[in-house]
Amino acid sequence: MNHPNYRLNLRPLETPRGVSSLVGPHGVGASPGDKKSKNKTARGKKKSIFETYMSKEDVSEGLKRGTLIQGVLRINPKKFHEAFIPSPDGDRDIFIDGVVARNRALNGDLVVVKLLPEEQWKVIKPESNDKETEGAYESDLPEELCGSHLPQQSLKGYNDSPDVIIEAQFDDSDSEDGHGHTQNALVDGVKKLSVCVHEKGKEDAGAPVTKDENTFMQQDTRALPEKSLQRSAKVVYILEKKHSRAATGFLKLLADKNSELFRKYALFSPSDHRVPRIYVPLKDCPQDFLTRPKDYANTLFICRIVDWKEDSNFALGQLAKSLGQAGEIEPETEGILTEYGVDFSDFPSEVLECLPQGLPWTVPLEEFSKRRDLRRDCIFTIDPSTARDLDDALSCKSLADGNFEVGVHIADVSYFVPEGSNLDKVAAERATSVYLVQKVVPMLPRLLCEELCSLNPMTDKLTFSVIWTLTPEGKIIDEWFGRTIIRSCTKLSYEHAQSMIESPTKSVPKEELPPISPEHTREEVHRAVLNLHGIAKELRKQRFVDGALRLDQPKLAFTLDHETGLPQGCHIYEYRDSNKLVEEFMLLANMAVAHKIHRVFPERALLRRHPPPQTKMLNDLMEFCDQMGLPMDFSSAGTLHKSLTETFGDDKYSLARKEVLTNMCSRPMQMAVYFCSGMLQDQAQFRHYALNVPLYTHFTSPIRRFADILVHRLLAAALGYREPPDVEPDALQKQADHCNDRRMASNRVQELSTGLFFAILVKESGPLESEAMVLGVLNQAFDVLVLRYGVQKRIYCNALPLRSHHFQKVGKKPELTLVWEPEDVEQEPVQKVITIFSLVEVVLQAEAPALKYSAILKRPGTEGLLDPQVEGGVRSRLSSRRTEAASLAQPSSPTAPTTGF
Repeated sequence: MNHPNYRLNLRPLETPRGVSSLVGPHGVGASPGDKKSKNKTARGKKKSIFETYMSKEDVSEGLKRGTLIQGVLRINPKKFHEAFIPSPDGDRDIFIDGVVARNRALNGDLVVVKLLPEEQWKVIKPESNDKETEGAYESDLPEELCGSHLPQQSLKGYNDSPDVIIEAQFDDSDSEDGHGHTQNALVDGVKKLSVCVHEKGKEDAGAPVTKDENTFMQQDTRALPEKSLQRSAKVVYILEKKHSRAATGFLKLLADKNSELFRKYALFSPSDHRVPRIYVPLKDCPQDFLTRPKDYANTLFICRIVDWKEDSNFALGQLAKSLGQAGEIEPETEGILTEYGVDFSDFPSEVLECLPQGLPWTVPLEEFSKRRDLRRDCIFTIDPSTARDLDDALSCKSLADGNFEVGVHIADVSYFVPEGSNLDKVAAERATSVYLVQKVVPMLPRLLCEELCSLNPMTDKLTFSVIWTLTPEGKIIDEWFGRTIIRSCTKLSYEHAQSMIESPTKSVPKEELPPISPEHTREEVHRAVLNLHGIAKELRKQRFVDGALRLDQPKLAFTLDHETGLPQGCHIYEYRDSNKLVEEFMLLANMAVAHKIHRVFPERALLRRHPPPQTKMLNDLMEFCDQMGLPMDFSSAGTLHKSLTETFGDDKYSLARKEVLTNMCSRPMQMAVYFCSGMLQDQAQFRHYALNVPLYTHFTSPIRRFADILVHRLLAAALGYREPPDVEPDALQKQADHCNDRRMASNRVQELSTGLFFAILVKESGPLESEAMVLGVLNQAFDVLVLRYGVQKRIYCNALPLRSHHFQKVGKKPELTLVWEPEDVEQEPVQKVITIFSLVEVVLQAEAPALKYSAILKRPGTEGLLDPQVEGGVRSRLSSRRTEAASLAQPSSPTAPTTGF
């Protein structure tokens, strides 16, 4: 039963992003300076569960002296009682055991921790896997690492076709840093007493955790080798509450009907088990909730934490909104956006007033005297076919000496976003566009994204250009930066460009191409694309010779019904030469601009660095690969890339083995981050590990990334177009930090959106069957890469009809032996050994009532024996969808993902 119109007795959800005004940086109702001890039991007082936070002064002193450590808290999404912060020395992560030790901090918060005495450190059992000692990250591969020039998604309303192919791609997938997709860790953790298992394959998130439940079993750690211990700590202070303190979930009545609380509060149960359960006042709930709670059993709500007392396992919260029915796309999507602090509200009038009012807008006459006029040049865009915000264009002119004049032309967004304006402030706060499967939440108003800034064909546009003289081998002879005016002659899709690349000697028929302005010919555009492709191949080859690394990860594309919006099918997106062409020139432009702004503003350049992999995790992986007989060279990014391209077989599963190996190699990778050059003394720290270059920045996507707008302003100042930005290094670093935070949130939202649509596909079209390859073995579960769909899933032993299972390690190689009951009493039990690279058959099936799906291992001996209904129905439907998908326009992005490194 849906209750869309009932009124909640509380303020509206005013701040879609960030923390409620009641929540300060140190926690609501828990002043860090509060010296009053609550740890004494007294009449009428409950015993404290959590420690009082240290004072700000004591924290500052402890950080200076090194007795305290700060870091971003990561809570394991699969084992919510386990949390970690990175070790400052790059060694094994510091372990934080249980809710009590986390001391009310939430995932993503910047916390200060104090190390526990050594006898309380985590003991790493010899039989457990090494990876259990590391916190599971939530995907953030940098785009340079795994390829950013993939379509994101299409917008609705293409009435010429019943279906639209949608890309569930992560913005630019941040492929540069490559630690992503590690929510499926290689190994399981040590069993904890604080976890209650009530359901097969699930950990109970609601079980209250007490201090006693959270401690390790006492043992003499002095006799253990140092390698067997992991430093453990407790949170003593929250420096910055980066978690939004908002959660989606369900309302329930309290269990004890006779308690005083029952008459005052309902219980909010978050969908994310890393967020505590929350008491919400009954007066804020729907009026008939107390008498008809079952009517709301499937209604999704948003709740905000406003307080979390030291004496309560549960937080206090405010019910903010009813989203609608769980399992439906829009309520679930709004919940995801709210949880991660994404502002999806309409732009207010004071922001829209900053936009040009006289429409249609034309380039002002005075701009022609300030800019280089390139309107007669053959310039074109290459984007996903349904892209609406085209922020990069390319040109390639043959020179008499055999060289080429190549241009990258980027929308001059900074012209329309005056520094300090209301528009500037909102764009800075949003920091990035957010890509969902079915839509985009733009950083800038659509008038800018899709019209004024977008490099639409056959209209005059303001741009910022980098123009090189290049040899056919891609060697730079000359370089020019400047403001320009262009007139794109055509809007090519990746498919159009790919057709040209694949037809080097034959003209592509006119009807297969978009309109081209009369000043230019199809042959001229075709020749330019072929020349760009030839140079891009040389640039790419040289990059990898020079030691770059790429960790490709499969990306899902969905076919959506344009009337219902439901997914009808999916396939793994193919990254082709046309994508690579655009990628190479965007990389070249970003690197060129990085050197230019750093040369002119050595203390105030906004750059992007990618630290090398985490040492301890990399060493563990090296040991593991040795044990597996994999000849991997981890000495540099380049040698790792070479190993990945060589260390797999030549049979039909070689690509799957490479994907599994790539997944393992992505785990030690750190995130690429924006930073201000004046805040780091050692220029060696400026390097970008994956690209293996000394300086890098983001310049090519100003419509969808605020960092690029900041870089445009710096470049304009470096070229004398404007005064240098009046910003100190520490202020610029704060802007960089905010861009990093919002980028991480955006990537996670995009990942969750993909998961949502795939779960709906399984529910609507499943069960789905596929071969899968094992990529991680745990002591009671194992992770698989489902080959047909490119998704990763964990299979739990206790969810299978097994007689027994046994985990062991042969050297560093984990093995899990599964034993099935025989189907006939006279038969022997069926046994299967699961190890890395094992090939298995799995069935993906929906879980009711939640919008989730699970993977079940098929019993040995039944592989390939598909259910006739599945064989005849789902498989044929998905096959036809894939055929349709290939014939339809390829997935698109409202922002040009081609500019994403």
